[in-house]
Amino acid sequence: MTEFEVPIQEGVEITLDKGMIKTSGSKGELRRSFSDPHIKISSKDGKVVLVSDSERKATKAMMGTFRANLKNMMTGVSKGWESRMKLVYAHFPVKTEVKDGEFIVKNFLGGRAEKKAKIMEGTEVEVNGEEIIIRGADKEKVGQTAANIEKSVAVKNHDRRVFQDGIYITQKPQATKEDV
Repeated sequence: MTEFEVPIQEGVEITLDKGMIKTSGSKGELRRSFSDPHIKISSKDGKVVLVSDSERKATKAMMGTFRANLKNMMTGVSKGWESRMKLVYAHFPVKTEVKDGEFIVKNFLGGRAEKKAKIMEGTEVEVNGEEIIIRGADKEKVGQTAANIEKSVAVKNHDRRVFQDGIYITQKPQATKEDV
């Protein structure tokens, strides 16, 4: 029998309902389905308890994944997640803006076509000159938004040693240090 305990962070409320876990805190609310026939999830004494009778490595690995996801959800709703990116250009001045759930890059490598990247629901993007800050409660959505932006301006058919223009992730999602 394998058992993992995840302490519930201060200021976080957790609701369990048939494999669906809802966490809520000062930064928002997250829901996620945790379903595995071998793992039972319960709550007691300020902890979320994961229990399994199976001794299979795959089940233990899944319990570890559930535990990590729970911790990320609790951190997200209490502190929030933040990722940073840097805009780099040498050849043509680039303009960026956030509009209607999209991150828009204009004049990239002198091109007329706008480059667009989808901003995931529940995340916000802030542009400060050449620094781009992405914030949100869901770590996966913050990371996916950063990846969408980076991919939208990937340089193709040019020598990367010469054309180093782009938007690059400088900080992967981390818990925010101060309340913003």
